[in-house]
Amino acid sequence: MTYLPCVEVQPKLTANAAVIWLHGLGADGHDFETIVPQLSLPEALAVRFIFPHAPSIPVTINGGLKMPAWYDILQMSIERQVDLSGLNSSAKKIQALIDREVERGIPADRIVIAGFSQGGAVAYQTALSYAKPLAGLLAMSTYFATKESIQISDANKHINIMIMHGSQDPVVDPSLGKQALSSLTEMGFQPSYKSYTMEHCVCGAQITDISAWLVKLLALK
Repeated sequence: MTYLPCVEVQPKLTANAAVIWLHGLGADGHDFETIVPQLSLPEALAVRFIFPHAPSIPVTINGGLKMPAWYDILQMSIERQVDLSGLNSSAKKIQALIDREVERGIPADRIVIAGFSQGGAVAYQTALSYAKPLAGLLAMSTYFATKESIQISDANKHINIMIMHGSQDPVVDPSLGKQALSSLTEMGFQPSYKSYTMEHCVCGAQITDISAWLVKLLALK
């Protein structure tokens, strides 16, 4: 099987949990690599971080020029016309990475899927349709692009979902984060939502909150 190329940050101890973290449009797997030490997770948590690289594809709003993207962006109103075929294809590739982690000895229920912006849209599809129960889903500065088409897996009907968004985001309007919150709630999920005074980025307070969420989520029983 050919997997997406990834940046991996290994824990000091043998990994017993994993976070698969998807970058945004035009970035790559190195984009969030430096966030790992900032999280200051307990050594005993032993989390392996996996940051996949999206392939370079022609992007319509970029004049057809190639750039790293999980799927094509067809128009500036990103939620209006979604490249569902490309998004679902990327989700399947991320699910293959989950399968690989399970094969490497990490139980599915100790695997977190995280995504920023375009990567977050793929993270929603990946986690909520995966056939085995996962630990959690972290959706940052993103939108629920497949809310009308997704087939929710019975295994993840009760997954822990954390949505984080900047109140001044000019790229993915904060209303789209709230729409995701509303859609998920209507579907029977109990997502959490945190807003930060920031634009389309990640801030220090958010990193602190992500750390606390991961520690609680992956606490060793």
